[in-house]
Amino acid sequence: MNKKNRQIRRTVILVLLAVAIIYTLYANFTKDDRKVAAVGDKAPDFVLTDLDGKEYKLSDYKGKGVFLNFWGTYCKPCKKEMPYVDNQYKKYKEQGVEVLAVNVGETDLAIETFANQYGLSFPIVVDEDAEVQEAYGIYPLPATFLINPDGKIVKYITGEMNEQMVQQYMEMIKP
Repeated sequence: MNKKNRQIRRTVILVLLAVAIIYTLYANFTKDDRKVAAVGDKAPDFVLTDLDGKEYKLSDYKGKGVFLNFWGTYCKPCKKEMPYVDNQYKKYKEQGVEVLAVNVGETDLAIETFANQYGLSFPIVVDEDAEVQEAYGIYPLPATFLINPDGKIVKYITGEMNEQMVQQYMEMIKP
């Protein structure tokens, strides 16, 4: 029985390793095929809801700068930059800059816990089916699109931002 259990464990581990290797190869070979909404393009419109069921439509923000941030609660760089985004949002909201934080399909509990832990004041919407993530070609997290008041993408940022960067980016898109 003990020998049989070891064999089952080894088989499970080998299967998991094989799946991980196959996924890694697939992700690397297809990364160039992913279409990222490009600088100069009109930002793809979408409608997503927040945890309270309120709908947010990107095109409703015409005339304002939009700091469109894709994130996850498990993402370490996201955890670092979210307080910076919130600090700058509080300063730039009155100047016509909006933040839309798109969570990539996690549970309401995880999102709510994260938002409360960091005291986030900007709208957090959920992309449950990853449709918006796909439309923007997001990989990896965090990823941010700066959208000007005319609805055009002016910058695409991947990776962690510090507070000075967030401030400079919000300055770029304010009306």
